[in-house]
Amino acid sequence: MTATSPARLLVYTRTTDYRHDSIPDAVDAVSALGEFTVQHTENPTDLERPLEAYAAVVFLSTSGDVLTPAGRERLTAYVESGGGFVGVHAAACTEYGWPYYGELLGARFERHPEYQPGKAVVEDPEHPATRQLPAVWDFTDEWYDFRSNPRGRVRVLLRADEASYAGGGMGADHPLAWCRRQGDGRVFYTALGHAAEAYRDPDFLSHLSGGIAWAGRLSE
Repeated sequence: MTATSPARLLVYTRTTDYRHDSIPDAVDAVSALGEFTVQHTENPTDLERPLEAYAAVVFLSTSGDVLTPAGRERLTAYVESGGGFVGVHAAACTEYGWPYYGELLGARFERHPEYQPGKAVVEDPEHPATRQLPAVWDFTDEWYDFRSNPRGRVRVLLRADEASYAGGGMGADHPLAWCRRQGDGRVFYTALGHAAEAYRDPDFLSHLSGGIAWAGRLSE
């Protein structure tokens, strides 16, 4: 019996705006999960090529405009026809001028308070991205606010407890991680993952790997 090869991921970390120092640690952590074969790139021409060989395309703390017009077309076709898309942290600060991307991701970044400890509340404990987490998860991050609340357009997996940190701007209903369908494709987004320390945290890595696996149809 032949062993099944790990699913392939295209991990994209191009930035044309703020660049997170944690990107190298994040790429190493995803590669070390062992569940996926990772191709890491910052070359936009790699998004212009056929993407069907990948279980998911991961925008890992991308920022600004990172795609060519041909890359936008290729990514759209890939997702609409059943490909997986994952956005991590600053992926919500990406492609502001492309309306489809905002729809794909579910929400766009607005602001964040200072990096600090807080609490994330699991809303959906059955999802692969959250089933290994405690019901109330103590974590340290930037606790992103979004320009609009995505609830109603997405399946909310985690929300921020704004009473647990200073400077939150969305109120009691503050989605933090979610998933959704786009065409025949699957989309997962988590706002967490600012600092290198996140990519050494077993709970965060479980959260991230579960979301990637769901988007890539490797887990239900």
